[in-house]
Amino acid sequence: MFGRTVGDLRISVTDRCNFRCTYCIDEEYSDWLPREAILSYEEIARLVRVLYRFGIRTVRLTGGEPLVRRHLWELIAMLTDIDPDLDLSLTTNGFFLPEQAEPLAKAGLRRINVSLDSLRRDRFAEVTRRDALPQVLDGMRAAKDAGLAPIKVNVVAIRGCNDDEVLDLVTWGRDEGYEVRFIEFMPLDGGHTWRKENVFGKDEICSIIASVFPFEPAGQDAAEPATRFRFTDGRGCFGVIASVTEPFCERCDRIRITADGQLRTCLFSLHEHDLRGVMRSGASDDEIAELFKAAVLLKERGHDIGKPGFVQPDRPMIAIGG
Repeated sequence: MFGRTVGDLRISVTDRCNFRCTYCIDEEYSDWLPREAILSYEEIARLVRVLYRFGIRTVRLTGGEPLVRRHLWELIAMLTDIDPDLDLSLTTNGFFLPEQAEPLAKAGLRRINVSLDSLRRDRFAEVTRRDALPQVLDGMRAAKDAGLAPIKVNVVAIRGCNDDEVLDLVTWGRDEGYEVRFIEFMPLDGGHTWRKENVFGKDEICSIIASVFPFEPAGQDAAEPATRFRFTDGRGCFGVIASVTEPFCERCDRIRITADGQLRTCLFSLHEHDLRGVMRSGASDDEIAELFKAAVLLKERGHDIGKPGFVQPDRPMIAIGG
């Protein structure tokens, strides 16, 4: 574990998505998990209850697109029953939020991250392969109306794709009350076409923003993946997740469970630990806890992106969970 403590759990509830983002999967991707392989809501709640023993207090639901899973608010309610103070959040593309934001909030969801890589309708359609920008913006407004806060916007920054929208996105975030977070492009694409020269890095992003909006470091949790900044005029914050140019592996407190119940101790893990198989074979909660402890002790020191010998995981991002 290298002196780190695990406290943040990411759970993918499905590998399905209604978008086909170019940096995530190929347009013709069809290697979907069969329904019987996917964890049930009851199985997910059981795993969270077991891991709660070890101090897990932050749970984020991911996908795929988690809102394609039917009645996700039922799972939210189950997790809230474990601890009403659980820091429960969701990463979504926002498309289904107009209908689902209110029931999700009523069930206990606290905050959301919405993936949005462009404010230009034609470019949004090019990146996601879906002409759906108006629906996503409507979904974000619905989330705000439902009381979900904060609303963070995840922007994958790619050189030559959307790097010219940094100021537009920041200005929009300031006006709307959203915290925009730029994420450096990582090698988790389905086609394995990632190149380091396509990474639009933290220093470049911050330099562009500073040319118009003065900012200063903002306070944050030591394990928070984003380096956060507040605008000196008091109008909000932005963040940069510099996974490639400034890796934060030494303070990473996250583990992930895939939609088919595999525990991954790093986003770039080459090995998984089968929680689903153990659970469905009749294991007790104590036995599941022992597997968890053994797996966490094997958490990698770091991901080594860009270094000789780096190996990209076989699973694309959509099959791992954000």
